[in-house]
Amino acid sequence: MKDLKHFKRIGDYHNLANIAAPEHPLISLVDYSEVQYPEDIYTLKWKQDYYTIGLKRNIPYKFFYGQQEYDFDEGVMTFVAPHQVMSLGSNPNVTSNKPSGWLLLVHPDFLWHTSLSKRIKDYEFFGYAINEGLFLSEKEEQMMVDLLKNIQREYQSNIDKFSQNIIISQLELLLNYAERFYERQFITRQITNHGILTCLEILLSDYFEDDNLIDKGLPTVQWVAESLNLSPNYLSGILKSLTGQSTQQHIHNKLIEKAKEQLSTSMLSVSEIAYSLGFERPASFTKLFKSKTEQSPLEFRKTFN
Repeated sequence: MKDLKHFKRIGDYHNLANIAAPEHPLISLVDYSEVQYPEDIYTLKWKQDYYTIGLKRNIPYKFFYGQQEYDFDEGVMTFVAPHQVMSLGSNPNVTSNKPSGWLLLVHPDFLWHTSLSKRIKDYEFFGYAINEGLFLSEKEEQMMVDLLKNIQREYQSNIDKFSQNIIISQLELLLNYAERFYERQFITRQITNHGILTCLEILLSDYFEDDNLIDKGLPTVQWVAESLNLSPNYLSGILKSLTGQSTQQHIHNKLIEKAKEQLSTSMLSVSEIAYSLGFERPASFTKLFKSKTEQSPLEFRKTFN
């Protein structure tokens, strides 16, 4: 059982990494080549109260986050929101090259009274499974590094009334570029993503073919995502990119498809069909069916008589 540490301050991470104290208490850019974790790092887990934006290469660790893992074999960016539990494991794929890269730590208190204080939660990649880090071209990577260093230069300068706004504008620009690059990543990986769409279709079809739905109930977004080894946010991100619909909408679509099949080919009552599809109350089934088809189940059935 790994020990769980709670890092409330950015300085807590600096202590763990055995590097100098942060120059600013609420924001810090860490040179990853200087990080020296303790020997017992593999026995630790930690929860942190700040945002972490990483761009790393040749990292000899597997990074565990949200029940997922990611090997930093290539240069990737990762985005971790506060209050997430993380841990490290050994990465046998990296043996010789010296680790490099950057780690930007931003405490939410730094964002108070700025445009990012609420908007930062709109960047969905902070919730993605870490195994979908952001892959960058050399040009894009250099652009991100330049923005990170701009932030560092500003907080290292004499702080004045303009400092926070300048840093926030650089940070917001970095996040906006990340959002653009993630969208491109979804598009360029559509072959893989279409494979996920196929797996989803098979998963839902098999689920609704089960005769035991009365006991199992309706499939949840969490269950679907776990069955596909993805996080719920990441799965919905892929599906919205490919189809414009969320995971919940895909579940409903499959459910309505099965309902139409039973209404048109069987003599089961609406209540019997509702229970067979996993609904606890027939009224809930009727309400959903009507919202999706603009007909009640009985009105739909009459079109086949």
